[in-house]
Amino acid sequence: MNVHAPLALSLLNASASAFAADVAEALSQHPKRLSPKYFYDEAGSELFEQITRLPEYYPTRTELGILRSRGKDINAIIPKNAALIEFGAGATTKVRLLLDECDVGAYAPVDISGDFLQAQAAELRRDFPGLKVLPVNADFTAPFDLPADIRMMPKVGFFPGSTLGNFEPHEACAFLRSARAILGKDALMLIGIDLEKDEKLLHAAYNDAAGVTGKFNMNVLVRINRELGGDFDLSAFTHRAIYNKERHRIEMHLIARKPQTVHVLGRSFAFRAGESIHTESSYKYSIERFAALARGSGWEPKASWTDADKHFSVHALMAVE
Repeated sequence: MNVHAPLALSLLNASASAFAADVAEALSQHPKRLSPKYFYDEAGSELFEQITRLPEYYPTRTELGILRSRGKDINAIIPKNAALIEFGAGATTKVRLLLDECDVGAYAPVDISGDFLQAQAAELRRDFPGLKVLPVNADFTAPFDLPADIRMMPKVGFFPGSTLGNFEPHEACAFLRSARAILGKDALMLIGIDLEKDEKLLHAAYNDAAGVTGKFNMNVLVRINRELGGDFDLSAFTHRAIYNKERHRIEMHLIARKPQTVHVLGRSFAFRAGESIHTESSYKYSIERFAALARGSGWEPKASWTDADKHFSVHALMAVE
């Protein structure tokens, strides 16, 4: 018998209701899946910040290095007094490098976390007093309206962190098409893309020695227990990240150590020993494969920059008719 009383979705707020509905659907699938967007509650966001500082995790420091060293080149192709629109704005470390170097007239960070957005916007207004900072509280993967103040300005999208790699290829194409429609004619897009590389480097980056990535992965179960009345036994699952060479992607999984039944919102979900919950995919691209994806999504590659080891890349794309 389930010891947790069923929670009525109607009593949950909209965000919790979406979380509940998505979890119930995802755990009913075969194979089971959970969306990586649910990693990022307060604890998950802090764990991810720890990941970005790990010696094994190259993407963040490598992308920062590219933005820092190529700032003048990026500024050279950005229209003067442009509006910079960041999709899925998080910590401001990367965008500050662009704001320091580039001739930007306004900055519109877009994210679903309204309180976080407002706090970040306040800090940027203090540090860049001449900059219009216009946060947009919205799901950046869906259509949204740009602030009226920037609609007539040249527009530059910014999507760092290789977040596009977390989308399935058809989803990545759909996002790029949506961004093209939101930004409009003659827009520019700056986007970070992780590159294919030695599998040992990839394995180490997602299976760090300190176990922080494992805690980050497991945190989604902690969140389900806390917010949805789940009874996941964390000790009965283990983190595993593998490279799927055929599909050019790292896959993160939570593996059941033993047969068990888990209860969430009054529903039961059975697990076999060794059964997986697929929590995230992180696609790695070659420059050529990403260029082909961009062209098929309404964008023309204009420039790209990589680090000396070609571990990571930043691309400038131009919207085409």
